[in-house]
Amino acid sequence: MSILEEENVLNLGHKLLQYEAQKLISFHTPGHKGKAEFFTDLHFPDQDLTELPGLDMLHSPAGVIAQAQARAAAVYQSDASFYLINGATVGNQGMFMALAGTGKRGKDLQLPKVLVERQSHRSVFSALVLSGCEPEYIPSVVHPEFGLPLGLKSIAEVDLGEFLGVHLTYPGYYGTLPDLAMIAAQRDRQAVQVSILVDQAHGSHYLSPLFPKGALAYGADLVLCSTHKTLSALTQAAMLHVQGSRIPLSALKEALELLQSSSPSYLLMASLERAVEHALESRRWELLHEAVQELHHRVGGSLRILNPQDVGTYGIAGLDWTKIMINTQRLGVAAPRCVEHLRKSYGIDPELWDDKNILFLLGIGNTPEEVEILTKGLLSLASLNKDVVASPEEMVFEIPLPPVRLTPRQAYFARKRKIPLAESVGHIVGESISPYPPGIPWIVMGEEMTPEILELLTRHKGRWQGWEDAGQGVWIIEEV
Repeated sequence: MSILEEENVLNLGHKLLQYEAQKLISFHTPGHKGKAEFFTDLHFPDQDLTELPGLDMLHSPAGVIAQAQARAAAVYQSDASFYLINGATVGNQGMFMALAGTGKRGKDLQLPKVLVERQSHRSVFSALVLSGCEPEYIPSVVHPEFGLPLGLKSIAEVDLGEFLGVHLTYPGYYGTLPDLAMIAAQRDRQAVQVSILVDQAHGSHYLSPLFPKGALAYGADLVLCSTHKTLSALTQAAMLHVQGSRIPLSALKEALELLQSSSPSYLLMASLERAVEHALESRRWELLHEAVQELHHRVGGSLRILNPQDVGTYGIAGLDWTKIMINTQRLGVAAPRCVEHLRKSYGIDPELWDDKNILFLLGIGNTPEEVEILTKGLLSLASLNKDVVASPEEMVFEIPLPPVRLTPRQAYFARKRKIPLAESVGHIVGESISPYPPGIPWIVMGEEMTPEILELLTRHKGRWQGWEDAGQGVWIIEEV
């Protein structure tokens, strides 16, 4: 008997089969939603191949991969496009590595300084460690109803000339967008040499007038698209698009070769090629858009839905309709109970939820019929018995940014020791601590613990991300 046949042994393959058997409707990533129609010419395991004659090489493409990347560049209207097989994570890391390398080729060998959103994806903070870039953070704006950082504080008063680059997330996880046009115009007025890097991971579908303009249209230099999130590529497949000459292609190629696997999956790359072709099937999106508009019309009276009327408030400059964000407080029912009801009664599987919010992500694989089921499911929530809900914890709308003493890279490699949380004020922390959701750090490694941050950490009773000894101890820097 093999170990996988022994009783009570967890088997990932069996778990995948069990999950598949539930036949849930996907309102989460990946964007293909498990629909076989996107993979009719991909065959596993026959096509799980490596660099063989006629198949080209990802790290030095000269044949079919080079042609596929060129077609992607034509569709996204970039000067060049790169396939990524280590996900959006390697795209963010590669952008920062290339930016840092560009800065250090000049006369000034000081640490490259970058302006970064505080609510960035965790891969951005790993990119800061890898690249050595010194961050200055753009604070987020918390929406009082949703209790989440949906907006971005204005940087109109910031002198962009002090920075080598600006990194923005467009759209954010919940579908809200910063004012990229205004920021790009500010760059062009103040410091034309500054590079704009954009994490457009959740916006790979921005290819038609139905959607917000892509970041390249506003003059961004590097734009990351996580092609598997909303389009039909396999999970872990992404693209990086390049525009202009502020960051040389050679610097980006060097960074990606350093970071990406030397054994790229040809199935991932083939799925990227097909995803670009399917992305242009506009009728799919038109039908989905009509269905989502109908959902807002029918459900908006009973549920609070993030909607176009929120644009222009709390730092929100735009909204992506493929993200459906609802708040259940108006119902008097906790979001986890709503999720349980939707799964059991309607077979609906959302992307994310907390105590009062539920996020549904649409992708190219969703159908109007599935959106209709979601509409009926959301309407049915009104029939649930009300919860006895405790008074919500007071939300901090302006989370004070602590003093920066070390860059994330310096802090990562420094000698550390653990002390009781209560004794940490005045010390430089050696780990990043984020309440989850939303996963936005209240303190980042290399920053000094303040009484205000300590009070927040002590008072918060929710879940944490990146805190090994939550609520009890914290790693601090002992020696740099």
